[in-house]
Amino acid sequence: MRILHTMIRVGDLERSIAFYTEVLGMKLLSRKDYPDGQFTLAFVGYGDGDAEIELTYNYGVDRYELGNAFGHIALEVDDAYATCEEVKRRGGRVTREAGPMKHGTTVIAFVEDPDGYKIEFIQKKATA
Repeated sequence: MRILHTMIRVGDLERSIAFYTEVLGMKLLSRKDYPDGQFTLAFVGYGDGDAEIELTYNYGVDRYELGNAFGHIALEVDDAYATCEEVKRRGGRVTREAGPMKHGTTVIAFVEDPDGYKIEFIQKKATA
C-alpha cells in the first residue's frame, strides 16, 4: 500500500488552487467536474509521484466548519474487495463496501479508524 492523496473540502476552488500553486509552489495536476454529483475535484501536488491533495468543491457550499473540512486519507490497493475482507477479518470497520464510485468507474471502498477518520481504498486500475 501507499498513500495516494488527502481530500479536503474547499469553499472557493479558484482561491484554493491559487494558494496551493502560487503560494506553496504545487502544480495543478488534474481537474474534473462531476455535474451529476454537484462537485468538482482538483488535484494538486509536486508532480513527483508522491501523495497529492484532492481539493473538493461541492456546488453551492462556500465555507465549512473546521470540524468537517477534513475528508479522508486514500490508499492504493491491488484488490479493494479482498482488502475489505481482510480489514473485517482483522476486526476493522468497513463503512462502504468495495465497488465502483457513484459518478464514475473507479473501484473504491471506505474503512474507519478507531477515532472515526475515513480511509479510502482505491483499487489499482488493470494494465493492458
